[in-house]
Amino acid sequence: MMECIKLQNVSIDFPVYVGGMNSSFKQKLIEIGTAGKIRRSNERIVIVSALKNIDLTINQGERVGFIGRNGAGKTTLLKTISGFCEPVEGQVSVTGKCTPLFNISAGLDVERTGYENIRFMGTLLGLRPYEIDELIPDIEEFTELGDYLNLPVRTYSAGMQVRLGFAVITGVQTDILLLDEAIGVGDAHFVQKANQRAQGYYNKSGTLVVTSHSNDIIRELCERVIVLKDGRIVMDADTETAIKFYEEMGKPQIQTKEAFS
Repeated sequence: MMECIKLQNVSIDFPVYVGGMNSSFKQKLIEIGTAGKIRRSNERIVIVSALKNIDLTINQGERVGFIGRNGAGKTTLLKTISGFCEPVEGQVSVTGKCTPLFNISAGLDVERTGYENIRFMGTLLGLRPYEIDELIPDIEEFTELGDYLNLPVRTYSAGMQVRLGFAVITGVQTDILLLDEAIGVGDAHFVQKANQRAQGYYNKSGTLVVTSHSNDIIRELCERVIVLKDGRIVMDADTETAIKFYEEMGKPQIQTKEAFS
């Protein structure tokens, strides 16, 4: 199979300015948010090691899920693949058009109507006017927004904005789609439709990489799952094997009598 994503010995560090905070509170806050993977540069700056020595290859057409606790490095890994994060060491190679979907409604202009946003976002995604026109009926059907598409997006609820943003971005075929918790939001009806849409996208031969805290979503969309812990890959296996490993990893360890002697 042809490689479309390859990371070799990739590490990501984030310098964080923490001047002016109480030192004990500052330390605790950083540990909660980064799984304790920190080192001090000086009194005002700490270095957060978000990813460490990542080696990863994803082939064209694969459906891959990233799972792990908050702060494990899932989103950072997606952002590294998409080019938003620059490694401090190692190499990242991506072959093909890559579309990241991290914040579904981030590209919406709340002062424009739904239809105006469809055209605006479609243009940003590189579509020609006639291609946007061809896309509109599909977006109308998926979003179920009806007459709201004629109203400014500021009149939409958060869930309605999610539906519109998701419909536009996933309506454009790309080689690689990166989803960060994108389909785990909204009501149950939307989540089901979003799952089906993502599945349909994959069936058009794109590569799908997704993070989610929902094992059901991972099972439905992924054939391969990578477990991350403290910025490192600790398991790379088929979906059920990896999920079972992750669930066992989260269970408390039982202390034996010898441990207390």
